[in-house]
Amino acid sequence: MTQPAKSVLTNRREIHLPGTPLIMGVLNVTPDSFYDGKRFFSVEAAVEHGLRLIGEGADILDVGGESSRPGARPLSKAEEQERVLPVLEALRRHADIPLSIDTWKPETARSAVMAGAEIINDISGLRNPEMVRAAADTEAAVVAMHMRGYPWNMQELPPATDIFIEINTFFTEILKLPLKKHKIILDPGIGFGKTVQDNLLILNRLENFKRLECPLLVGASRKSFIGKITGLPADNRLPGSLAAAVLATVKGAAIIRCHDVAETRQAVTVAVAIIQEKLA
Repeated sequence: MTQPAKSVLTNRREIHLPGTPLIMGVLNVTPDSFYDGKRFFSVEAAVEHGLRLIGEGADILDVGGESSRPGARPLSKAEEQERVLPVLEALRRHADIPLSIDTWKPETARSAVMAGAEIINDISGLRNPEMVRAAADTEAAVVAMHMRGYPWNMQELPPATDIFIEINTFFTEILKLPLKKHKIILDPGIGFGKTVQDNLLILNRLENFKRLECPLLVGASRKSFIGKITGLPADNRLPGSLAAAVLATVKGAAIIRCHDVAETRQAVTVAVAIIQEKLA
């Protein structure tokens, strides 16, 4: 019988994984993200929002400077670092929760860890050997996310023949990389080059990935598949996002990445209490 991971080791601490999923709050320092672009583009606004998310119960903050929405233009490493490093440094001075850097650039990942990040969230799934080296050298924990293609072309790819097999193969290859297993978090990449049906299948079969004995991260917050189901824009997708978060919790997610921290924390806490038939 497989045993779920009990913790993740970063370069700063051991992050324990309780029965209730940890909440990773999204902090986009971008002008063009699909939901909160421009809202927190200045350092001051980003730090203020990050501290607000912590106050609402975020266990981890995920700071990103480059939009990964479909069709987003690639950003230079210099511009990306100019956006995120001051935010990470300020947050580290004011808070002690784990900070994550959302980047696929090894240079940004290394600089971010020096600025206070302890998790590297790589949406490109560690395809670049230099990112693997950056994670190993800095001893940061790493999120390896499955993405079909890249943001600028992922909507143009033909559908996967079998998305479950594709992700399972990807996860298996990740675990062969020269990284310590207790530092790896796996993310099936909801919405990244997947069809609506793919996303539904991934969430419904999420528990099948638990056999890999790594924590599973799910980020479905306000994504377009919810809009395709409901016909609603991103601003009106909170109820659908909470439904996805609860189902991911039931299916074994250890970390939920979301924009709406307080609401998501309440939803998953109640879900776990029902599952366990007791107070968390």
